[in-house]
Amino acid sequence: MTIAPLSDLAVLPGLSPVQMIGIPLALIGAVFLSLGAMYQHRGVSKVEAASGTSGAAGLNLKHLLALLSRPSWVIGTAMLGLAVVMQLSSFVFSPIIVVQPLGVVSLLLTTLLTARAIRQRLPNVKIFAVALCIIGVGAFVTVAALFAKERAISDEQVATVLVLLAVVVVVFGTAFCFLRKRFKALIYVLGAGVIYGFVATLAKITINRIQHDNFEWLTLICLVALLVATGVGGYFVQNAYASGPPDMVIAGLTVIDPIIAVGIAIAVLGEANAAPWYAFLMFVVSGAIAVTGVFVLERGQTDAEVEAVRRNAVEGRGTQDAQGHRHDTEARVIEQ
Repeated sequence: MTIAPLSDLAVLPGLSPVQMIGIPLALIGAVFLSLGAMYQHRGVSKVEAASGTSGAAGLNLKHLLALLSRPSWVIGTAMLGLAVVMQLSSFVFSPIIVVQPLGVVSLLLTTLLTARAIRQRLPNVKIFAVALCIIGVGAFVTVAALFAKERAISDEQVATVLVLLAVVVVVFGTAFCFLRKRFKALIYVLGAGVIYGFVATLAKITINRIQHDNFEWLTLICLVALLVATGVGGYFVQNAYASGPPDMVIAGLTVIDPIIAVGIAIAVLGEANAAPWYAFLMFVVSGAIAVTGVFVLERGQTDAEVEAVRRNAVEGRGTQDAQGHRHDTEARVIEQ
């Protein structure tokens, strides 16, 4: 049996060796995403505690300005910035339907860190939910890696993405204005996930058109839309932190976000045009499994756990567990 040289692998179905570089970059970005979410959640919780008001119905301008003075929130934002850099770098090498779903790794890491912070063993429902997310996204990435093909993006495709984004922003903006007092963490997470799915797509479009020497007014509009969508999505994320624990937020961002981005890549950008019919069936089934995991995770969140995570964020790492028992050195000294 002869082994094909590395240079010949590019003609085989799936990714070329150069395109594989995007995968480790996306995984590094997932780690920064997890750590950034933990720190940002801590900052939001401290701002709420200091102001004595909840941001669950929508963070106001006072909340947002106060976040800028919280070191934990600033550190978290910097880490999220590094996550974005890694994500954009992965887009340079790989199709979006391959690297975008790999952010689900941050869901596993965030869930473990959250449980450790409140000294609680992961309940079976959370283990099951995270397993569904990882299995669903893992199957999705495997199929995508086998059949994804990147191509130049036309003006018509760019215009379609921009129109869809405008519709999404209007829908979620209207819902927020009239229903924000009834919003729960899941709604904020869904909104952020959908909008960030478009952000990832716009970033990929911009990179793709620059690579194909096609930077003109429509690409510039993409950049402006990308910045606007990033701001809107970021506001939804901060509201989600005010309504629930960080692992719930990350679940939406690493499952809903890539499903939207990949859906656009398949339906609009044509990255899976060469895939057989059974690949599309696998996309639907694996995506449904991953989304089910998000809903199971949301249903498995208890009020006691949400409060314990918030207490820990405000009072310090390891301060209290899910039952409210103190574990830090200061508490032991006081008890003695």
